[in-house]
Amino acid sequence: MNSCSGNRMALIHFAIILGLINCTGIILMNVSCLIAGVWQMLAGFIVIVCEAPCCCFFIDYVQTLSDRIETRPYWNKAALYIGLALPPFFLCFLSMSTWFGSGLIFATGIIYGMMALGKKGSRDDMAAMAAAGSPPGAPALDHSATLMEDPDVWRASIDDMRTSAANLEAGQPTTAPRANLVTNEQPFSITGPPAY
Repeated sequence: MNSCSGNRMALIHFAIILGLINCTGIILMNVSCLIAGVWQMLAGFIVIVCEAPCCCFFIDYVQTLSDRIETRPYWNKAALYIGLALPPFFLCFLSMSTWFGSGLIFATGIIYGMMALGKKGSRDDMAAMAAAGSPPGAPALDHSATLMEDPDVWRASIDDMRTSAANLEAGQPTTAPRANLVTNEQPFSITGPPAY
């Protein structure tokens, strides 16, 4: 987990705490703020399950759910997070804990929406695309690569990608980093690395 996602997870934990504070609206007999607080805490928990399953390792299905969501396109995550963040605004609009807590989840959805759009091309690239469709020698459009991942991903040769895919199908280890913390787990050893 890099520092950016670590900061984002701290903000989502903050959203859960603000949802708990929002639940204190029941003291003033404001049931809609109680429902908004519970919704906000559940939404924060769902975001944590999707983004940082290591925080919920005690629940069996969390890693499976996180792996499934990891394979989805960014716009799916954006729609999920924005959809989870909106109901508390309609239930308890004037509460600052709703604005900050659900606003953080909403902002996470916006970030994923921006990542789904990808990087913007240069003026010359856009003019060439508009004038002749696709310029000769241009790489094939890969919508899975965005600016947030690797801006130079189109420079990789097709042969390298085919070799990596063949290695994966053959069951050979790859050098590509994996987002799954459980499969990257290494045994602890004082005497040296384990022999496989």
